[in-house]
Amino acid sequence: MGRWEPNARGRLERAALELYLERGFDQTTVAQIAARAGLTERTFFRHFADKREVLFAGAVGLQEFLVRTLASTPDSAAPIDAVAAAFEAAGALLQERRDYAWQRQAVIAANAELQERELIKLAALASAMTDTLRQRGVTDPAASLAAEAGIAVFKIAFERWAGGTSQADLPQVIRESLDELKAVTAGK
Repeated sequence: MGRWEPNARGRLERAALELYLERGFDQTTVAQIAARAGLTERTFFRHFADKREVLFAGAVGLQEFLVRTLASTPDSAAPIDAVAAAFEAAGALLQERRDYAWQRQAVIAANAELQERELIKLAALASAMTDTLRQRGVTDPAASLAAEAGIAVFKIAFERWAGGTSQADLPQVIRESLDELKAVTAGK
């Protein structure tokens, strides 16, 4: 193997996802991932702390994007609409990586430990969004309710989209899911 290989991180991500889908997450080792990518274990650990991080490495970037987008929504937007706008913008980014997102979701759905990690990630997103809403002047419990409701909308929309139960793009599924939530809470 050469000392330097282009796009090592991307190759490791693809190799890991392929192996997780073929063998299962628990049955896949870092050594197997590195070998499939044509790299060393040492190179793997330069990019990821462990094999779970391959699936969750983008969490910090997603949180930063959501917070930045939420903070830039017009002040006149209702808290839930501002949260929804942030998730729709994130949905557009995820839409561009649809195949990866679907495969990642399948791996997570098949493993309880990864499901727990995904819930922790969503809780961190809700907390960050709540803080951003508070900075925008939204008081509690409205800030917490809007952020948590936004997470629920996003989670349900993502599962519908990734599960193939909707042919629409992810931002549209997010809008439809928010409309459903509004209809439910309005008593329609």
